[in-house]
Amino acid sequence: MTQAWVVLTRADGREVASPTEAQLATALAEVYDGAAPADDDGAASTVLRFGYDDGLMYEVEVAGGGAIRFGEWSDRDCEIALAAPRRMLALGRDEALQLWKWLALRQVAKIRSQPWLPD
Repeated sequence: MTQAWVVLTRADGREVASPTEAQLATALAEVYDGAAPADDDGAASTVLRFGYDDGLMYEVEVAGGGAIRFGEWSDRDCEIALAAPRRMLALGRDEALQLWKWLALRQVAKIRSQPWLPD
């Protein structure tokens, strides 16, 4: 049987399995408020991933300033991209949280239907 999973990777690298809405909001607040540690490029980001043990994986990465990246992969190891990454710029915190909530609820079609910028 295929098991679904959801994992939040916070800006500091800690992973949270099956995060609550409060944990998602806290991770976004750290990035949007500039409290999260920055990476080598000077930008902090946090990622929510949803997938299946034996197949597809989706991820929504949120960086400081509201830059969003949505990726679709053939598996957890990101071996084959199923579509070019999609991006949004300057998305508000509430809108980013909505994308994450849809992802956690397996509503990938709603995420795909958003106004993504061409890559």
